[in-house]
Amino acid sequence: MTELNGRVAVVTGATRGCGRATAVELGARGATVYCAGRTTRESGSPMGRPETIEDTAELVTAAGGRGIPVRCDFGVVSDVDALRDRIGDRVDILVDDVWGGDRFIEWDTPYWESSLDGALAQVHNALDTHLIALHRLLPLVVSRPGGLVIEVTDGDTDDYVGPTIPYYLAKCGIRALGRALGAELAKYGCTGLTVTPGFLRSEMMLDIFGVTEETWRDAVGKTAPADFVVSETPRYLGRGVAALAADPAVSRFAGQVLGSWTLMHTYGFSDLDGTRPDWGRWLKEVREAGLAPAEADPSSFR
Repeated sequence: MTELNGRVAVVTGATRGCGRATAVELGARGATVYCAGRTTRESGSPMGRPETIEDTAELVTAAGGRGIPVRCDFGVVSDVDALRDRIGDRVDILVDDVWGGDRFIEWDTPYWESSLDGALAQVHNALDTHLIALHRLLPLVVSRPGGLVIEVTDGDTDDYVGPTIPYYLAKCGIRALGRALGAELAKYGCTGLTVTPGFLRSEMMLDIFGVTEETWRDAVGKTAPADFVVSETPRYLGRGVAALAADPAVSRFAGQVLGSWTLMHTYGFSDLDGTRPDWGRWLKEVREAGLAPAEADPSSFR
C-alpha cells in the first residue's frame, strides 16, 4: 500500500501505544513520519518505560515508510518550536496522541480526597500539551488544502463512566478539541476529528496484567477484567487512522468521534491476529444490557 507516498505525518506521543502503532501503520502506507515523544535511548521520561522514539522510527522505516525520531516534550513550547522548525513548511497528517497521565490517576479515591497536583498534572498532560502542539503545528497543516488532524482520546461519548473526574475532563476535552477542529479546519479545506481505541492491549497494559501479547488471554477474568476478552492491539486503531489518512473523502467525518470498531466497519480492516474486535457492540449488548461477560460469546464480538 503506497497511498501515502510523499505525505508528511507527525505523530505526537509516538513512543508507545497507539502513537507508535499509528506511526507504523502510516509508514506501512508510505508516509514520512516524524515520531515525536520524550523517551530516547539516551534519556528517559517520568513514565519510566523502556520504549523509545528511535525504536518507533525504525519500525516505521521497516514497515515501508521513513521514520524520523524527534525528542519533544509537548509541555515545553520551545521543544515544539524546535520540532516545527525541523519539519519544514508542511504537515499533511497530524496525529495528536500525547497523554502520559496514567501515573497520576487515583482509581478508587474520591476526587476531593485525591492529590490536587496529580489531578492538575492529568489535565496538563492531556490538554495543555495538545493546545501547545496545535498552536505551533497547525500553521503547517493549513498551509495548503487537504490536511488532516486527528485527536486521540478514550471513549466515543461524553457519558461519565470514570475512573476519575480529572481523567474524564481530560478525555472529554480531547473530544471537544476534535469537534472544534472539525469546524475550524474546514475553513481552510482541511479536516479535524477524534478517534478512540476500545479496551487496549498496550505495552503498559500488558505489563500491568502480567501477560504478553502471546499470553494475554490468560489474564481475562484474573489479573484483568472479564471485558479484556474483547481487547485490541494498538495497531487496530493505527490501521483505522491510516485508512482515514488515505481516504480522499475523509472530510465527511469532520468533527466526529470515531471508535476503532466504527473504523473497522467503515474500512474493513482486521487486528494483527485477524480478528475484528467490536468494543462498541460489546458495550451495548453486554455492559449496558446488564449481562455478565461470562454470559456472552466473546467470539461473536471479534
